[in-house]
Amino acid sequence: MTTSTINPEYQANTIEPQVQADWEQRKVFKVANTVENKHRYILSMFPYPSGKLHMGHVRNYTIGDVISRFYRLKGETVLQPMGWDAFGLPAENAAIAHQIAPAKWTFDNIAYMRNEFKRLGLSVDWDREIATCTPEYYHWEQWLFVQLYKKGLIYRKLSTVNWDPVDQTVLANEQVENGRGWRSGALVEKRDIPMYYFRITDYAQELLDDLDQLKDGWPQKVLTMQKNWIGRSEGMEVVFPAADTTIYSDPLTVYTTRPDTLMGATYVAVAAEHPLAKKAAELRPELNAFIDECRQGSVSEADVATTEKKGVDTGLFVQHPITQEHIPVWIANYVLMSYGSGAVMAVPAHDERDFEFANKFGLPIQQVIQSPNAEDAYSSTAWQEWYGTKDGTLIHSGEFDGLTFQAAFDALNERLSAKALGNKKVQFRLRDWGVSRQRYWGCPIPMINCPSCGQVPVPEEQLPVVLPTDVVPDGSGNPLAKMPEFYATTCPSCGADARRETDTLDTFVESSWYYARYASPEFTQGLVEPEAAKTWLPVNQYIGGVEHAILHLLYARFFHKLMRDEGVVQGDEPFSKLLTQGMVLADTFYREDAQGKKTWFNPTEIEFEHDDKGRVLAAHAKADGLPVVIGGQEKMSKSKNNGVDPHAIIEQYGADTARVFTMFAAPPDQSLEWSDSGVEGSNRFLKRVWRLAAGFVEAYPNTVVLDQSQLSSNAQDLRRKTHETIAKVGDDLERRYAFNTAIAAQMEFLNSITKFEIQSEQDAAVAREAIVTLLTLLSPFAPHLSQTLLAYFNLDLTDMQFPTVDESALVKNTLTIVVQVNGKLRGKLDVAIDIAKDELLTRAKALPEVQQFLTGPTKKEIVVPNKLVNLVV
Repeated sequence: MTTSTINPEYQANTIEPQVQADWEQRKVFKVANTVENKHRYILSMFPYPSGKLHMGHVRNYTIGDVISRFYRLKGETVLQPMGWDAFGLPAENAAIAHQIAPAKWTFDNIAYMRNEFKRLGLSVDWDREIATCTPEYYHWEQWLFVQLYKKGLIYRKLSTVNWDPVDQTVLANEQVENGRGWRSGALVEKRDIPMYYFRITDYAQELLDDLDQLKDGWPQKVLTMQKNWIGRSEGMEVVFPAADTTIYSDPLTVYTTRPDTLMGATYVAVAAEHPLAKKAAELRPELNAFIDECRQGSVSEADVATTEKKGVDTGLFVQHPITQEHIPVWIANYVLMSYGSGAVMAVPAHDERDFEFANKFGLPIQQVIQSPNAEDAYSSTAWQEWYGTKDGTLIHSGEFDGLTFQAAFDALNERLSAKALGNKKVQFRLRDWGVSRQRYWGCPIPMINCPSCGQVPVPEEQLPVVLPTDVVPDGSGNPLAKMPEFYATTCPSCGADARRETDTLDTFVESSWYYARYASPEFTQGLVEPEAAKTWLPVNQYIGGVEHAILHLLYARFFHKLMRDEGVVQGDEPFSKLLTQGMVLADTFYREDAQGKKTWFNPTEIEFEHDDKGRVLAAHAKADGLPVVIGGQEKMSKSKNNGVDPHAIIEQYGADTARVFTMFAAPPDQSLEWSDSGVEGSNRFLKRVWRLAAGFVEAYPNTVVLDQSQLSSNAQDLRRKTHETIAKVGDDLERRYAFNTAIAAQMEFLNSITKFEIQSEQDAAVAREAIVTLLTLLSPFAPHLSQTLLAYFNLDLTDMQFPTVDESALVKNTLTIVVQVNGKLRGKLDVAIDIAKDELLTRAKALPEVQQFLTGPTKKEIVVPNKLVNLVV
């Protein structure tokens, strides 16, 4: 490339398409399924193909790309793939709204977003692209499902769900608004329907224990969230025998972590679906109204915890396992059948939920734990935090009085075990994972329902069960259930007419194993090619939002263990290191009408009124000039209409500017505050880099070999700055992922290069080294600019290596000495490190700014080596 072709001004929209075309033509980022040299797998959580990029995408994938490009510079082969989490309800809703097939909507969006990601300059091996809605992908999901079903790790049972009677579908808890379906407006019912479940609880202890393997690579807050979600507790199962076996003979079993409060149990509460509640309703039909009301409520544990406590007395009783007293049985809306046994031992004196319920319905409250603080007085009308303490001792508990928590636990366990009315039990908050969805746009569950044989897995040779892609849903239930051409089949076991399962899998299933498929996406003999799995798994660095810290990561960890036990992958965990990036925040603007409804304005629709110092005084809508309220910064979202379109940023400034800004504005794990001036500042920085490099190549086209022995002091200073910056940026990128400080160091480095005056060939050689170093260090952040400018130096970015620190360049030959007169700073002096004391004093006294304070002979001359001279007069 000749110097005459250099444009003196930075034009991102000209160079970026050229560089991207070069990458694609040369397959620069393509990697093999197996490699021998040092290698690394960098993965960002794959996106849902919504059809539009947002700044969260830009930040997430730029973080992954910076890490990937850095390790390529370090000489490693890096796998960075991309794909699409392509099944799910949004596509179905869009299809209903636009009367098109979800497949067309999805693949059109994928095509658009793929192009936008390429414009962002991601160093992705696009030959590994996957979409979870393709049979080539979900074939192996179905295969694994069949294997797990055969092993008993998947089962089918009735489950209580939110049912929309109009849309004929199950609703997630967040789709129920004020008891009604979010789309139909129909009153939601609780309904028991058959669903398939993964036995994730079989792995609960291992999922908990293996968090220790991740303590050095995962954020502590994520490990804590996982631990709390798994929720291991050690407690007791306590049996309350039926008080009148002529009415109901089955005992009531509850699990409690506080058996020490057993003597304070004054009632038991059961879920509306509990067999005891159903028996009570047979005896007292008036209870059915409340049971039906409970069936309209949420099935979410979180919702139940905050809802108003309601209940009815069944009129039935159970026996207290120690005292044999009769205890009333209530049906309560805060007890869910899906959690534990669907019954709780209510100790209102020491459980806030039970306390509220007992006070509302006038039930007895019996204190049985005494606070260790003698000043704490118990009141049955106002809850106090110490009521729930484990630190106190038992009172009003007969023979157990005075015992501490553990002593009471052991004594009660001994007593109840002897009577077969209780035993120690470890329980987990984690529940088995229900994966059936009454949706069309999802992976078909590979099961057949036979009238004679029951549930039969689809034979492996008949996989995949292919989802028809030309269906346009109308919103009234699952279309697959209305398509005989899909569901009509024969039983693999007996040959009789049978019905194919029309439920599809929860889309969390697809995202639980996609990382493994990337290792060999074209492999047709299994889920992942064995040698590829050995090469690339586990993922070295995983990147994604903290909002996925619980379910997605938990399910992926679970799936890795399932695949390990099937011999598909090795190791216990899928992701060695995890980086959870912060949110992208932007200003919000709105108007509020008389009814309190807010209309939100996008920042591009706003113009500002400033004072003489540039501070914002007010904001107005451009459309009508009327004022709007400045609402502060919040997460970019459609609901607040404060999203910034990455496409517009790339069009105006280029992808490199967008990348540099999102990496410079904040550390990756913290929230990023969007700033138009910050984007402009990043663009100015890149323009300065361009002008510096282009100007140097034009002025000094010939390369001169650098000779350290011939360097001026200024050249030595710049060379030292060069290698200090290499060390700083290398540490920031590899050890700390402190991308913002790495860019700040490069900005400071640019200033040093710009100030450097070239006065000799060796100065030019030092400047050339500095500029090439800057372009190399900058390349993970601004790869298009770096590759283009390095080409003018006859260098190919794809062949570059991260610069090595020259330790000899870091050695200072001079130092700055502070000169004081009577202890006050009067001047500074740059001197050789090995300067003699007499010469140092002579030069210090000779400084003009010092001489004016030397009004007489010096009484004392103090020299602190390598630091200061203090002249006392």
